[in-house]
Amino acid sequence: MSGKVNVTVTGAAGQVAYAMLGRIASGEIFGANTKVSLRLLEITPALATLEGVAMELEDCASPVLDEIIITDDANRAFNGANWGLLVGSFPRKQGMERKELLGINGKIFVGQGKAIGSHAASDVRILVVGNPCNTNCLVARSQAKEIPDERWTALTRLDHNRARSALAKKAGVSVLDVTRMTIWGNHSNTQYPDFTNALIGGKPAPMVITDRAWLENEFVPQVQQRGAAVIKARGSSSALSAANGALDHVKSQLNPTANGDWVSMAVVSKGQYGVPKGLVFGYPCKTLPGSQYEVVEGLSLDSYGQQKLKATLDELLEEKAAVQDLLS
Repeated sequence: MSGKVNVTVTGAAGQVAYAMLGRIASGEIFGANTKVSLRLLEITPALATLEGVAMELEDCASPVLDEIIITDDANRAFNGANWGLLVGSFPRKQGMERKELLGINGKIFVGQGKAIGSHAASDVRILVVGNPCNTNCLVARSQAKEIPDERWTALTRLDHNRARSALAKKAGVSVLDVTRMTIWGNHSNTQYPDFTNALIGGKPAPMVITDRAWLENEFVPQVQQRGAAVIKARGSSSALSAANGALDHVKSQLNPTANGDWVSMAVVSKGQYGVPKGLVFGYPCKTLPGSQYEVVEGLSLDSYGQQKLKATLDELLEEKAAVQDLLS
């Protein structure tokens, strides 16, 4: 073995983590020559369930799985962490206002942000999966300002994958033929899956799928509302695809992006495309050699796209205002 990586996963007894942990422990993500130490964080009542998850991980007999730490202490969970996958969050319940959900989750992510800032490794990278992930990331980041902005990301890769799949299905091609997809803005139903800059077989998507009405009135809402459709169909939220999107995100950060392509990530804005600095916003991104990423700049949005970008930006600004008292 050539090295070791410490990976902290929160909400580790939940469905998304359950679909994720075996793949992390197998060596798929960090390679067959890297030992993996899993630090699994849960609330106290879920620790017994988490013990069962740990048993299953042990029973997989992966040669790269070095250790499993189970805890309800965020400080212990993030101690020495090289990666933090923040999956756990408080779910929205019937009758709950979005502002109330933001406040409850904000307090959770204040604590986790402080633990990351105080105990994580100097090279830690954080991916926030738990919703509302953009603003949860914003809150956690505010508690650990010593960690560079480029280490903080939130999940839009699930939406990116959904959009590529939908375009491929409509065009009758492989999902591999759909490139340059961008999910702008928030991981919510205001996100903008940008078909105007996407390519299908190397051609602009609107030249391959010439039905603009379908793109605007079916494709965009389908991607925006896919999570609700999954809940209606299976009776619970996306777990398998969310876990897959999170791991795709990690792999994309570890490996250079294919030439001429990009992926979608929510990152801390530096002011690109008129988004205020410091907001966690979905952008087209490329990973460079050395695992550094950059936002792809210079893309054009038509009037429809500009309207959609404004709507998702306005929502994120409203979310920020709702948790302003938690931002230090």
